[in-house]
Amino acid sequence: MLRPRLTNPMEEKTPKEIVEALDRYIVGQHAAKRAAAVAIRNRWRRRQLPDAMRDEVSPANMILIGPTGVGKTEIARRLASLVNAPFIKVEATKYTEVGYHGRDVESMVRDLVELAFHMVRKEQTLVLKIEAERRSEEQLLDALLPVSEYDRSVQDADSDAAARRHRNREKFRTQLQAGELDDRMVEVSVTTKAAPVGMMATLGVDQMDAGVQSMLESIIPAQTKTRSVPIREARKIIFEQQCDELIDKEKVTEMALRRCENSGIIFLDELDKLAAPERAHGPDISRQGVQRDLLPIIEGCTVSTRYGTIRTDFLLFIAAGAFHDCKPSDLMPELQGRLPVRVELEDLTRDDFIRILTDPENALTKQHVALLGTEGVKIEFSKDAIVAVADMAAKLNQTTENIGARRLVTVMERLMEEISFTATDRSGDTIKIDAGYVTEQLSAICEDSDLSRFIL
Repeated sequence: MLRPRLTNPMEEKTPKEIVEALDRYIVGQHAAKRAAAVAIRNRWRRRQLPDAMRDEVSPANMILIGPTGVGKTEIARRLASLVNAPFIKVEATKYTEVGYHGRDVESMVRDLVELAFHMVRKEQTLVLKIEAERRSEEQLLDALLPVSEYDRSVQDADSDAAARRHRNREKFRTQLQAGELDDRMVEVSVTTKAAPVGMMATLGVDQMDAGVQSMLESIIPAQTKTRSVPIREARKIIFEQQCDELIDKEKVTEMALRRCENSGIIFLDELDKLAAPERAHGPDISRQGVQRDLLPIIEGCTVSTRYGTIRTDFLLFIAAGAFHDCKPSDLMPELQGRLPVRVELEDLTRDDFIRILTDPENALTKQHVALLGTEGVKIEFSKDAIVAVADMAAKLNQTTENIGARRLVTVMERLMEEISFTATDRSGDTIKIDAGYVTEQLSAICEDSDLSRFIL
């Protein structure tokens, strides 16, 4: 019997098409984009295989090696967004080995399942949106025109009073749809789950066993209370309640687990912080312990979650790190083998900065133009201004810490500070930013390297 296969239009695209899609948001790093595109395409290829062979094909987990700010996280995040895959970014330094206080590595899988559940539920909400909105409207009308037992008997008799009531209801419906009643107060019932108290509250939900979580949810009763809120707020509350009634939770759970197993991506950042020579004492014991705990998760195991068990065999793990003071070979050999693909990202140059400022769909300059446009201020960047900003960012990265493209954010914020502060008084103005203005605003900082360490 063939298992149902998940389909995703983006995953059916060729690696070349996926790289082209990533190019719209990320400048350079072609090798990393190629590796990521191949990994996604291989997921589609795996699903075309017979069942017997499909279970033997594992994802090619990878390590992205490069300094901060060169696009490691952005590549993984954009890739997951393009293919609509459950994605979480975790930092390796937040985890401890089993037996120590802190988060265990299995919690990253539980977080991913939680995210997948909410993704699927949101999709089902869109499918049922029309019916949920219809029900919400009827419930609001019932709150505006409550029906008494006498009214029901009159309505059943098909009398003039029933017809009059129907006309009033339709009048209210028209006003409700037009938003004329948004400020009117109505009473709605709101159900909330009581939070764990005492020791359970300090323990943290993510550190509880899945069975304990389910037990607490069944033991602690839900609390229902009546609130008086404006219709604009009541509409949202009632819509969520109607969605809860319409959505098949078992179906959503099954779809979420399946999507997580087949399409989930875990981005494991700061992996280089776990790499250190073996020592018999000190914090390195914890580092080695986290590496050991990661082995079964990446290799493939079964993790219990509040939604059921999930196999991690086919999750895609993308690890990343700067590896300044160490190298991937300092990791445990077993962990290295579970991350077979290695890609080195290149340092960003001045020319890359110029492209980052202008080429992506939501480039930094376009963001500032749009933000100040909300105040009625029109901003125009000249080409020499873009070059000047890129030059200063590159110079600061050379003379101080190299933080890659993140330097552009700090430089642009400092450049636009005066304009942003006075924008409310300059509605209707057109401001042209050229190289002279850039030099005027930033030259003092670039000349004083000590000051730039603190400000930029």
